[in-house]
Amino acid sequence: MEVTRTNFKDSLNTVYSAIEEADFLAIDGEFSGISDGPNVSALTNGLDTPEERYMKLKKHSMDFLLFQFGLCTFTYDQAESKYVIKTFNFYIFPKPFNRTSPDTKFICQSSSIDFLASQGFDFNKVFRHGIPYLNQEEEVQLREQYEERRSQSNGSGNPSYISPNSNKGPGSIPEEHREYIGRVDNVGLISYRFPKGLHVETLETEKKERYIQISKVDDEERKRRERQKQEREQVTFRWDSSLFPLSPTQGKLVVGHNMLLDVMHTIHQFYCVLPEYFLYCFLRLLDTKLMATTQPFKELINITSLAELQKQLKESPFKSPKVVTAEGFPSYDTAQEQLHEAGYDAYITGLCFISMANYLGTFLTPPRAHIPSQSKLIQPFVNNISMCYYILYNTHPTAQYFNVILYTVQHIILQ
Repeated sequence: MEVTRTNFKDSLNTVYSAIEEADFLAIDGEFSGISDGPNVSALTNGLDTPEERYMKLKKHSMDFLLFQFGLCTFTYDQAESKYVIKTFNFYIFPKPFNRTSPDTKFICQSSSIDFLASQGFDFNKVFRHGIPYLNQEEEVQLREQYEERRSQSNGSGNPSYISPNSNKGPGSIPEEHREYIGRVDNVGLISYRFPKGLHVETLETEKKERYIQISKVDDEERKRRERQKQEREQVTFRWDSSLFPLSPTQGKLVVGHNMLLDVMHTIHQFYCVLPEYFLYCFLRLLDTKLMATTQPFKELINITSLAELQKQLKESPFKSPKVVTAEGFPSYDTAQEQLHEAGYDAYITGLCFISMANYLGTFLTPPRAHIPSQSKLIQPFVNNISMCYYILYNTHPTAQYFNVILYTVQHIILQ
């Protein structure tokens, strides 16, 4: 399901219920770039400590934009021995809500943009219909501004004027001018001609042309329109704890592939400023890249790029899981790859996890065909994230293979 600014509010309940009923979640993100300085090989030096790698990415990668977020929920149907999936593609863009809201600056990397364009990525959908968002601190600041304006419009506090180009905030009308303004208002023609009052509002066309709309209203209608205006101005999107798929309050296993940047960008854009040390954030994360390079899988899997991993896990000794798409959701066919669409990548990441988890069941006595995401067999792989990150267009199998060898034993411990 594609989720944009136009259908975001209508889709929220569907997203909430999908997360709530899921056994585990898979995520993926698409970015406007990877590194603003060092090349990728320097950014992912094999001799880095976990702390050094985290600080490098925090310094050189966070000014890029995560503009597509993929979420795929997996719910196990015990009676049918199958997973039911629901996939969401969120198109995201930090459009300013008004002239006083944050005007986000971000950077792009030409190689990343060129690569996504070659994959058919719809940039127009991002920039025209992307879901706007605020992090927690920005939301608090904007709500305080709304409350200040609301109190002024209700007549409480001193009347004031907010300049759209000023950073100094509201300026009160000087005491010596209030009497004059009051006398002008008492004898003004507007009050005489429109005794019931007027509603004045600045609106904007689709082409960003601003105009002022003045309407004759009574007091009740004026209050109703003010309420509507305030509702429109309310923050329409924040990745709060009820939706934020990495929130520890959910208690769900969150699966990703080579997911360090996905996690860091998700926190940085939608939640809060990244912490100095990445040690306390979440309860249950699982990186399929790290899982594939760990025993008992590393002797069976040669290449751990997402597309190749998914292909290898279809072959013996692994088995492809039985998966069906929930009614009303678009289905994916792995035979027709849609790589680098975030929802599809999240989907095949989940498939990889299921295949590897079920393989662990063959070591039990008697063997078990299904290993749930809450199983103790999964626990050794939880909260370990691969430190390896390849440049998007590097698909040479040999290069990836040597990178896997280099980073096999390196991972970030999040607990």
